[in-house]
Amino acid sequence: MNSQALIAKAAETHFLTEDEILHLLQDETAHEAILQAADSVRKKYVGDEVHLRALIEFTNICKNNCLYCGLRAENPCVNRYRMQDEQILTLAQKAVTYGYKTVVLQGGEDPFFTTEKVVFLLQKIKALGLAITLSIGERSYEDYQAFKQAGADRYLLRIETTDRALYEKYNPNMSFENRLRCLNDLKKLGYEVGTGILVGLPDQTMQSIARDILFFKELGADMIGLGPFIPNPQTPLKNAPQPVLEPALKVMALTRLLLPDVNIPATTAMETLEPNGRIKALQSGANVVMPNITEGEERQNYALYPGKAGAKDTPLSFRDKLTAKLAEIGRPVSTGYGWHKKKI
Repeated sequence: MNSQALIAKAAETHFLTEDEILHLLQDETAHEAILQAADSVRKKYVGDEVHLRALIEFTNICKNNCLYCGLRAENPCVNRYRMQDEQILTLAQKAVTYGYKTVVLQGGEDPFFTTEKVVFLLQKIKALGLAITLSIGERSYEDYQAFKQAGADRYLLRIETTDRALYEKYNPNMSFENRLRCLNDLKKLGYEVGTGILVGLPDQTMQSIARDILFFKELGADMIGLGPFIPNPQTPLKNAPQPVLEPALKVMALTRLLLPDVNIPATTAMETLEPNGRIKALQSGANVVMPNITEGEERQNYALYPGKAGAKDTPLSFRDKLTAKLAEIGRPVSTGYGWHKKKI
């Protein structure tokens, strides 16, 4: 196969077979060409504006034991917290004053936050004129329906990997079928659905990543989050190889080529690996950044992985620094809500 021809095909038709994606993933000489093509496709389909989503990490309590996650239930070293309603609502109000149009409510799968509690928060936040993204894991169809009716617009739920055996190995006592059920329920209910994978999990293959990218297309995802796997020393995968940024950038760029109009964030994990990782991602197909507006000790204690970029910034100083960096590369901050405008 000819890599340059495949890149041109992807940029024009937004379709590749599994074998063609696999070839590009394996061809190290095609790395820069893939990133450049993705940046061009990004510019054509979603423009130069960068959409900012204000992230509120409202609980780090989780009932699950995912082997890769620092918030896993069996990690005794985490300083656990659970925000009160007023604390969450105050942060949402601050998001408005900072100029954000979207808030992302993210937390572990914390049973304390019942359907009724989440609905209450959604209704209060919706009244502020914000778009709302939820990222609180697997729930029932009825829960998702209630959240949608209360004002939730988007939902983030990473598949993590479409390799069933790998998924169930690293997510003990969880069902791959249930994960798929949740994503399909969210689509049926009319959410903008975000999903994604960890790039660099132990035992992950290039072939499974190729299948992951085709899964995003089959699902009709609206947002794709692709982060490098960063081992946490307080998890069973603490001895996994240290990650590098380039493979995650390449997977992200290929995703942009095949799903040209979706929203793709430049993730915090990318910035954690390299000081300029977020900018590199924005120049390789990404068009979204999710600044963390969580404050105080909670900002430090939502520790999915070590060394999280921006953990010591204040929410306002982070936005100012980010806006300046974006201006340097000619990328204005969007003043809209950043909906997925499907063009193909």
